[in-house]
Amino acid sequence: MSDFDIHLPRRRKPKAERKRVPPSRLALWLYICAGAVFIMALIGAVTRLTESGLSIVEWKPITGALPPLNPAEWQHEFDLYKKSPQFLKVNRGMALPEFQHIFFWEWLHRLWGRIIVGVIYFVPLCWYWLRGQIPDENKPAFAFILGLGFFQGLMGWVMVKSGLVDQPAVSHYLLAAHLMLAFLIYASMFRLGLSIGLPPERDAGRMSPVRSFVQLTLCAAVVTMIWGAFTAGLRAGHLYNDSFPMMGRYLWPMEGFSWQPPWQAFFAEPATVQFTHRVLAVTTFSLIMALFAKARAFNPPSRLRKILNALFCMAFVQVGLGISTLISHVNIVIATAHQAGALTLLTLLVWLLHEIPYIPQEK
Repeated sequence: MSDFDIHLPRRRKPKAERKRVPPSRLALWLYICAGAVFIMALIGAVTRLTESGLSIVEWKPITGALPPLNPAEWQHEFDLYKKSPQFLKVNRGMALPEFQHIFFWEWLHRLWGRIIVGVIYFVPLCWYWLRGQIPDENKPAFAFILGLGFFQGLMGWVMVKSGLVDQPAVSHYLLAAHLMLAFLIYASMFRLGLSIGLPPERDAGRMSPVRSFVQLTLCAAVVTMIWGAFTAGLRAGHLYNDSFPMMGRYLWPMEGFSWQPPWQAFFAEPATVQFTHRVLAVTTFSLIMALFAKARAFNPPSRLRKILNALFCMAFVQVGLGISTLISHVNIVIATAHQAGALTLLTLLVWLLHEIPYIPQEK
């Protein structure tokens, strides 16, 4: 071997090759992020059901990450809460240990949001982005999700602020916006992970005529979830708990007929909102059954068939959870499971939409 051979520089890998990261790694990270949002939605459900959301009356994005660490700090937080409408009109006479219980759930909900945006999503995103490991075509989607995360924190505080003015309850419209924004972040993370790490099956193209029906079903499910949030925000689930499927003497409530203007009853009158949620739920269930039958007629490939079977079963589970939530007078465990069921249905419909490629139909 000559001296020339000994001192030859090592061949460096091309820049593109050095920066390449397995798509499965990016996808796994996005699935973890989506799972964290799923957990946060359940923590949010418990926070709402325990009426803990108004226990922290200040918004401190940085210093608020730490809970009170000594008796003096706890007393300070409690004194602030005593000035809120919820304490003055609902919880007057509450002792410090009871306040600490509701404070915990709201603090945990806010802390988990900080962890998702700041640690689980933002830090790895910066790492991958600065190393050039985010595909150029996906960069707008990653940036969009980050923007949604910051906006969600602001939306959460605006929602809480609406319950700190006169009435000891947040606006049910803002509650619905906050919840659906969380669902959008979850669905966006999951869908982006699928697009990066899980190509559709090769023979899934024959399912393309079903794609528009999947989109219709997904839209119906989202509208049903919005009215579910209205129902939760108005505490409408505590009405007509003992006569399902009847609402008093009829299948529909009579309260909406005296609401002025009448069309607003579907958005603001509690009994009518619950009835609307019921109707939308039955509609979505029926669409899922029709989708299942229509898709099976195309002999779907293996993975698609499994998703359809899971969607079919989950539709029955979700209806059962909805009815159980009502007749149990909104039991916290069952109601939280009902929200988890909504997210599971959303997951399956988004996954199904990913698996069915868009193929323009020839005219």
